[in-house]
Amino acid sequence: MNRIEEKFKTLKDKKEKALVGFVTAGDPDPETSESIVTAMCENGVDILELGVPFSDPTADGPVIQRSSARALKAGMRLAGVLEITRRLRKSSEVPIILFSYYNPIMAYGVDRFYKDSLSAGADGVLVVDLPPEESGELTSGWKDDKFCLIRLAAPTTPEDRMRMIAQNASGFLYMVSMTGVTGSGGLDTTEIGDYVEKLKRFTDVPVCVGFGISTPSDVAAISAIADGVVIGSAFERTIEENIENPDIASIIGKQTQAYKDATR
Repeated sequence: MNRIEEKFKTLKDKKEKALVGFVTAGDPDPETSESIVTAMCENGVDILELGVPFSDPTADGPVIQRSSARALKAGMRLAGVLEITRRLRKSSEVPIILFSYYNPIMAYGVDRFYKDSLSAGADGVLVVDLPPEESGELTSGWKDDKFCLIRLAAPTTPEDRMRMIAQNASGFLYMVSMTGVTGSGGLDTTEIGDYVEKLKRFTDVPVCVGFGISTPSDVAAISAIADGVVIGSAFERTIEENIENPDIASIIGKQTQAYKDATR
């Protein structure tokens, strides 16, 4: 059983839902970023998504696009993300998912990425622009279930394709709540509940919902219909608004705690 599976088992026993928190690694700079993710882990995030900054983050909205630009300007690259992961693992057992576009992984080397990610203590990767039909190129050398490929499904995913994605899922399934890019607003919980119910017909893997979740009340609403919630743009918006604030890590920690409280 890997860390992700253990986390969801623990949460189920406690009758809680998972808080999956995303931030771009290296934003606004590597040192501050490390203090931010440490605060998130200390204040209740159940699974941490560390974003690998990329120059063309086409699936992301303006807030996360700007965070990627800041991290790249500060010198953060995939190797640096793995180093943050390695140092964080010394003090925390929170599962860590690397969130990336495929280009940085290809440039780093697919086999090298897998070995170095495991060595650093990462538990999986979400590759937003890698179609499931082509994912074998990434996963063919993976030797066991210690490293998960987090797969995505969307409201526009046809049922037969949803079944195929679900049957090959590991860790958890990321259910996109709406069409559009990250940071989009407007949650229709009835519609989202229907998507989650349909997806769960095809798998026992936990389903977490992301896109458009920004407040504790959003978290509570989604927690009632899914196994977890994914929050990214809301965290990055707070970082952007507090770049010069020396208490930025504490501010993110309190935000994390408020979201986690809403999952209980």
